[in-house]
Amino acid sequence: MDKFQTILQTYWGYDDFRGIQREIIESIAGGHDTLGLMPTGGGKSITFQVSALASEGMCLVITPLIALMIDQVSQLRERGIQAEAIHSGMMRQQILRVLDNAVFGGVKILYLSPERLSSTLFLAKLSRMKVSLITVDEAHCISQWGYDFRPHYLEIAKIRELLPGVPVLALTATATREVMNDIQLQLRFHDQRVFVMSFSRPNLSYVVRHTDNKRDEMRHILSAVDGPAIVYVRTRAHTKMLADLLSQEGLDATYYHAGLDRAEKNNHQRLWTEGKKRIIVATNAFGMGINKNNVRLVLHYHAPDSPEAYFQEAGRAGRDGKRAYAVLLYGSSDTQMLKRRVSDNFPSREFISQVYEELGSYFQVAEGMGQGHTFLFDTDRFSKTYRHFPLHVQSAMHLLASAKYIHFDADNDSKSRVKMLLERHELSRLNSLSPRQEAVITAMLRNYGGLFIDYVYIDEGLLCEITHESREEIYLLLKGLSQQRILHYIPQRNMPTVTFLTRRLDKAQIVIPKAIYEDRIESFYERIHAMIAYAQGDRFCRSRQLLVYFGETDAVDCGHCDVCLDKGKHGVSSDFDTPEMARILEVLADGGPHYMHELGLLDIRKPLLGAAVRQLVLEEKVEFEGEFIRLKKR
Repeated sequence: MDKFQTILQTYWGYDDFRGIQREIIESIAGGHDTLGLMPTGGGKSITFQVSALASEGMCLVITPLIALMIDQVSQLRERGIQAEAIHSGMMRQQILRVLDNAVFGGVKILYLSPERLSSTLFLAKLSRMKVSLITVDEAHCISQWGYDFRPHYLEIAKIRELLPGVPVLALTATATREVMNDIQLQLRFHDQRVFVMSFSRPNLSYVVRHTDNKRDEMRHILSAVDGPAIVYVRTRAHTKMLADLLSQEGLDATYYHAGLDRAEKNNHQRLWTEGKKRIIVATNAFGMGINKNNVRLVLHYHAPDSPEAYFQEAGRAGRDGKRAYAVLLYGSSDTQMLKRRVSDNFPSREFISQVYEELGSYFQVAEGMGQGHTFLFDTDRFSKTYRHFPLHVQSAMHLLASAKYIHFDADNDSKSRVKMLLERHELSRLNSLSPRQEAVITAMLRNYGGLFIDYVYIDEGLLCEITHESREEIYLLLKGLSQQRILHYIPQRNMPTVTFLTRRLDKAQIVIPKAIYEDRIESFYERIHAMIAYAQGDRFCRSRQLLVYFGETDAVDCGHCDVCLDKGKHGVSSDFDTPEMARILEVLADGGPHYMHELGLLDIRKPLLGAAVRQLVLEEKVEFEGEFIRLKKR
């Protein structure tokens, strides 16, 4: 065995690598910037963890997923690997301890979110760390052509200047060719090393159910398929509503969304993970980094905005390799609802400028002032104050952030806070406190000053260590003390923050560039169009449709999706034509290969062009040869 295989067997107990893991590890060992595309469950983490252990120095892992950080750090430590994470749920002293350990070589793998990269404290410490590898997880987030663009990711390339010669490993489960090219451009790849694992999931049966009675269809499917299940919905309100509905029907269900406080999130997730609840109804905030491989069903009550999002969420079913199902419920009104998401995500330029002006008024920031100031931003309260829809406000904030007028952190978990409501001498006279409540109060008084004066940030994890209570018990004890009016406890919750990156301007000076607005609208519309085509496309294998979207043009029928099963019963003709397809075939009629960008010069809207090319590939009329497209050879 070579050193990579020895590390794999020593720490993970596996005899050999699978898929493209070895190719990626060897590329990194050669000092090459590397992009790896591996579907959900493909073993992405092994590639950078083995690479880290095979080299001197520390691997820096940048990921937006706090749950993933915590889970992977715990697993690595159990294997005897020095791993740490820095995230928003930590106190400053904890962060300092981790950074100092990293400086002195006590950390082998360090996880952190992209927002931390611009921290003055982190940058000061980074210059003294010995870094062997920069790993960018969920790398599609760096591309504005991707389905989950996050402006914070653009900061990653800047740290390459501080770490010259350190290779970058970019990993993602979903990316089109355009996004793959953009990832390499944004991360300043020195050479192109791209390894793509097949997106095919032979054990996963894709199904689309056309129905306007989604509740009954959902109940029927969940009753028919045994085992753990995830139901994805569009809104937070739907999570609890449908979970309650299923529970009333005798189907064990819980729910999850980003608006829950951390203790509730952890509790609901644990109930499902441990099998105490079979079904979890969730928004797309749930699932990233969840290590549960026996999910038998992923059901989408509402259609996602893109095939990328659908593929990643559906791919959480059947990671154990056994038969599983990915079901999309699609009603007669869903096409219009999907198209409406374009305007929801891209409100008018006038509206964006108006929101910017209202931000200044809301935070009482005068024109010419405010640069560098950060504020907590209650989206619902702001929306009610100015009579806007919260979704439109969120979209405007993201666009203002992309244009570098503000820094908008929508995923910021504000730390828990406590203020004592009784005076110190009144506490000693209380006879109603239980021993456990007394222990919690004593721990806070010994570790935090100013509790009787104002709200003080606390760390429930520290209280757990001192009192030997679980985090959930600490939460319940503090809630109980709050209800008794002994103290006021504000649990950690998701509260976005806004930072003005420039002095406040007049709204007439706000300019949203074409690349951020019109170009991204076109890209978003293309993904919406592709999702509609998948939901309505009952002529071709569902798996093939998805694989062709991701560039696997030689894909074959799966044989067990709803289309394949129906085709086997009735037989389906694949001949289909549109004006766009006819125009492309006319250009390719000379028989020679053509660059794809030549088709882009045709008078065809980009979303329709992409749909037409995919349809021609599915009908086996055209084929790709590298960067070229031509008529398929017969």
